[in-house]
Amino acid sequence: MLNTDVRLEWLVSFLAVVETGGFSSAAEATHRSQPRVSMHVASLERAVGVPVLDRRKRPSEVTPAGAALLRHARSILREVELAEAEMSSFRGGARGVVNFGAYPSASAAFMPQVLRDLAESEPDITVSLVETDTLELDSALLRGEIDLCLRPVTPRPTQGAIRTRPLWRERLVAVIPEGDLLAAEDKPLDVADIAHRDLISIGRLESDVPPSFEAYQLFRDEGYELNPVQATNQPQSLVSMVRAGLGIGLTNALAAQISDLSGVKVRELNGPHERVVAVCWNADAVLSPAARTVLTALAQAPAPVGTRPVDRSRPGVRQVIAPPRRIHPASE
Repeated sequence: MLNTDVRLEWLVSFLAVVETGGFSSAAEATHRSQPRVSMHVASLERAVGVPVLDRRKRPSEVTPAGAALLRHARSILREVELAEAEMSSFRGGARGVVNFGAYPSASAAFMPQVLRDLAESEPDITVSLVETDTLELDSALLRGEIDLCLRPVTPRPTQGAIRTRPLWRERLVAVIPEGDLLAAEDKPLDVADIAHRDLISIGRLESDVPPSFEAYQLFRDEGYELNPVQATNQPQSLVSMVRAGLGIGLTNALAAQISDLSGVKVRELNGPHERVVAVCWNADAVLSPAARTVLTALAQAPAPVGTRPVDRSRPGVRQVIAPPRRIHPASE
């Protein structure tokens, strides 16, 4: 019979060790010290009477008993979260801190109004904004460092079960120096018009991640390979490099919209490729009532100026964009 003295914090630490892959990363995700996480897991093992991690192996692995307990731990914590959500209706709303990640242009063009509305409607919720690039958002989400994030749906996550709710679509654009002949017209550009020019893209140079940003896909579909001379995830940096004559910039419409465009011209790119932006969360983690409240606010917020809202009535707009994650062996 299971010891009724089992504490929720022991289950939280055990779940964190399994989901993050180790005691150190679990300590970071739960904002506890590593010795405390180890103590929680040891206390849990004493309470249930069997090992939940096999420490004879390096790295440690979840035992069969631990795998069984893991299912119950997730269920228990989910029920606790649901109870908290129901209680929030009696005390007038959710409360707590929500760590929210976003890449620069989405953060600047979309989040200020959302944060203002939340401050008025949900004063007991604090949103802590973390700005970084798309690829780092995935890692932060899976490590539990952030609860929700805004990211484009491409490039697709390479690991973990990340669930997404698309919010808006926006066109890809070229940023051109004012003195360039291509700056003389307003109509959309064809890829062939710029394919052999020096180009500056969003993303990273020499990244380990396959070049799956939207601009790379657009070039590939038109029979070209995009080999930028420089890349950045900071919109104003891209515009400044264009202004300095380093090349033509390729980015999304919002990135151009929030930048100082003096000395440059923005033209849309022809083609079917658009940036689709979604709010994302880790499907393997339990969202707090505060995080669920923020998620709802994001889904209901109007799309930024210059973008088109996603038709959420279409099948598949809420989907998992990476396969469910298997339980990885825990390690010290």
